[in-house]
Amino acid sequence: MKLRPIVFCTASIAALTLGTAATAQTADSKKNNDTGNQPIVVTGVKASIIGALNVRKNSIQIVDSVVAEDIGKLPDNNVVEALQRLTGIQVTDRAGGEAATVTIRGLPDPLTTLNGRNIFTAAGQSFALQDISANLVKQIDVYKTRAADQIETGLAGQIDVKTRQPFDFDGFAISGLARGIYNEQADSYNPNLALLVSDRWETGIGDIGLLVNASWSKTKYRNMSTTAGAFVPFATENPPAGSGLVPLERMFSGWQPGLDAGLPTTPGSTINYNGVDVPYYLSRDAVFSSDLYGERERPSVNVSLQWAPNSSSLYTAEMFYSGFRGHTFNSLQFSFVDWWGNPGPFTLYDGTNIIKSRTVDDVYGFNSGDYATNRTDSYVYALNGKWDLGDRGKIIGDVAYQTSTNKTSFIAMRTDRVAHQITADFNAGDGIPSYHFADDSLLTDPNVWNVAQLYDNANKNKGSAFTVTLDGYYTWNEGFIRRVKAGLRYDDRKASSFVRAQDAGCLCVPLSTLPEGATFTNSGFMSGIADVPRSWVLANGSWLHDNADLVRGLYGLPTSDQLSLAKTFDIDEVTMSGYLMADGQVSIFGRPLKLEGGVRYVSVTTNSSFFDRYNNNAQTLSGSQSDKFLPSFTARYEITPKLHLRFNFGETLRRPNFGDINPNYNLTGDLTNVGYGSGTAGTANLRATTSKNYDLALEWYFERNSAIYVTGFRREIDGLVVPLTVMETIPNNGIVAGATDRFAITRPVNASNGVLKGVEVGLTYFPNYLPGILKGFGFQGSVTVLDSNQNIPQTDSAGNITGETNSKFFAVSDFSYNATLAYDRGPFNARLSWVWRKSFLHNNEARLFANPIGVWFRPDKSLDLGLTWNVTDRIGLTFDATNLTNAKQQNYYRFADVGNPQQFNLGTLQLARTFALGARFTFD
Repeated sequence: MKLRPIVFCTASIAALTLGTAATAQTADSKKNNDTGNQPIVVTGVKASIIGALNVRKNSIQIVDSVVAEDIGKLPDNNVVEALQRLTGIQVTDRAGGEAATVTIRGLPDPLTTLNGRNIFTAAGQSFALQDISANLVKQIDVYKTRAADQIETGLAGQIDVKTRQPFDFDGFAISGLARGIYNEQADSYNPNLALLVSDRWETGIGDIGLLVNASWSKTKYRNMSTTAGAFVPFATENPPAGSGLVPLERMFSGWQPGLDAGLPTTPGSTINYNGVDVPYYLSRDAVFSSDLYGERERPSVNVSLQWAPNSSSLYTAEMFYSGFRGHTFNSLQFSFVDWWGNPGPFTLYDGTNIIKSRTVDDVYGFNSGDYATNRTDSYVYALNGKWDLGDRGKIIGDVAYQTSTNKTSFIAMRTDRVAHQITADFNAGDGIPSYHFADDSLLTDPNVWNVAQLYDNANKNKGSAFTVTLDGYYTWNEGFIRRVKAGLRYDDRKASSFVRAQDAGCLCVPLSTLPEGATFTNSGFMSGIADVPRSWVLANGSWLHDNADLVRGLYGLPTSDQLSLAKTFDIDEVTMSGYLMADGQVSIFGRPLKLEGGVRYVSVTTNSSFFDRYNNNAQTLSGSQSDKFLPSFTARYEITPKLHLRFNFGETLRRPNFGDINPNYNLTGDLTNVGYGSGTAGTANLRATTSKNYDLALEWYFERNSAIYVTGFRREIDGLVVPLTVMETIPNNGIVAGATDRFAITRPVNASNGVLKGVEVGLTYFPNYLPGILKGFGFQGSVTVLDSNQNIPQTDSAGNITGETNSKFFAVSDFSYNATLAYDRGPFNARLSWVWRKSFLHNNEARLFANPIGVWFRPDKSLDLGLTWNVTDRIGLTFDATNLTNAKQQNYYRFADVGNPQQFNLGTLQLARTFALGARFTFD
């Protein structure tokens, strides 16, 4: 990552495109560079954008990229944030001062690879990309189409993260970065450090290079959110005779078959209750606020040793480590606005039976001090060899072993009371609720709060993989067939999961009687954002964590020397795959038509052991075998040297998450008095989801540094996994909090098919005609239009499918765009980036209440700024800022055509603004 001007010639751009991927699927799918032999002089931000443009131009696949300068000079703390400006990429879940989830064209399951090798976190199928520091990355390639030589999983595509290698440098090189990041919401200053040292030597046994690249960051953050609860039906002021109801009595709040869109909101709508048609009002059952204090730490290191004994062979040994250390203390304030209360005055939304605001006397509520820890350690060890077959071919072998372990713990103590009165407006404006107690001042008095339930649990997930690949190709300079390529891959993936949980009922003593340090009072909650209580007292989460055995002893629960994790599953999945592909070229109207076709064969054997913790850890054995041929075909026609047409067809698949095939229950009691609990379970015979993919792209490289491209695509997906809910009776389940034998159990099933289609338009433009100081300006932007539809089965209470409805895909925005204004001239580089996406279906809520089950997010946006001043050609100062508009993340209920952000508003999360000052240096 050099700060001084960089001169890219034809060879250097090709080298940037090819990288040093561990498998041939990245390096050897690239085609010849046709930009000519004239040097292209570019610097800084401009270099990164043009480098990414050339990756796309020179690949036969449809690839969008971010190169090192692009990450290093933007306000990007991790890989996810670095990707958000690429065409067709959408990110969400921006809590904690960073983006955490990425989708490609609306699909959330990209294959994640590191230098071409599949990587994962613990027992999952993908890697938490936000754990990869942007400081370690050389280049990120997002493959939207697939070839036979690429790993078959991931309907969304592939995200390949490339790290630096010692042979990327001519000799000794050292580069470093130090940043201080201010999180405005947490009022914290956070360090981000990185150091790269690399050298290479000519020895008697060939060239040898060694590189060490390390990064460390620590962040304190604060998430503040307030939420209006779910919908519950209440009798009207005059319930009919025979119903057994008193005025404004809570009736029920349970899900019934066919109620995915919630109960009707038309005035006068009725429920058959005790054989009588009873008119009802719909009201929120609760209001609550969450004030979460978090800290995360991410150490990471990449070590690479390269040896070239001669000009025809190269050996690379690598070690990559990525770690995560996190803990959160969530100060939760929760109050019912009905249950245990005496309803008073209320108002309705005009033309509906929905209560907008109400006052309730003698209402029950609780505070909860929740403390959670999270630790992940992931290691990748690899040895790669490349051997030339003369000047026509190459053989590439790769052996890799990786391990990943994730450990979490959670302890929470509730304190409760009955408040004299609460007044709530469930939408006081802009989807934000307002509420206050008649005795707000007592919220901070530990003498009025009773120590109630305790929740104590932990999880551990482990994963490992041993992978061997062998690839080879041979090329010809003439004739129709220009290259034949084949390869084999063996992957033995193991995953295990462990859990423990223990709950206890009321301790029934005042909070003030707990030892010193056991209480905590927050302050300044959502000041200037929401009209809600600013401060409340509760159990101190940090004290609970540090004194866990003391707390367990108070409740008469087993202490740490008596606790152990119970295994929930043990899985061994072996994948054997092989492929054969060929490249061809013909001339049409004097212009080259390049073709690539192939087929990949995949055989997967899965052996599983599942353990039922609700039935004395009874073991269930399961096994499955699947085989699949996956064809692919790509054509690229150069209509003119500047105008390219591409077509791609390919088939991909998504394997089930390991947890989704575990048939055993995970139960939660009836915590909100709906009459039953909830739970999840897997489906042992869940099969892979498959997709047929079509892409057609037209690209016009109208200037050397500029291009516009349009891509139309269609995904026909079979066997989408959707949740089905069934009412079940599960006796002797050991549930303490909210004890019940009836549960709404939700399982994943391959019961849906869907189609995702859309159009992407991207533009990179650096005009060369601007005068004087304006000459450094450029623009990069894109627009993505998506249309998705899948069938969702409807069931009766026994789980029988009785019909179906249609739904959009989760996490798909119909419309999104990003726009970046760049400036690069002399020692100054600047970039102002705006990202926006339309509202979208985020998830379906558990079927517990009378509201629509769909949780939609309102439009998501971010305005970010990056500035660099190159003080010398080796030292630069940086300033970065994110979320300059102080945006909020908000959601609401909606299913089919029922629901909106006004009457069905749900939660509001205030997102943090961050400001960073840094210094970077490079010496070689």
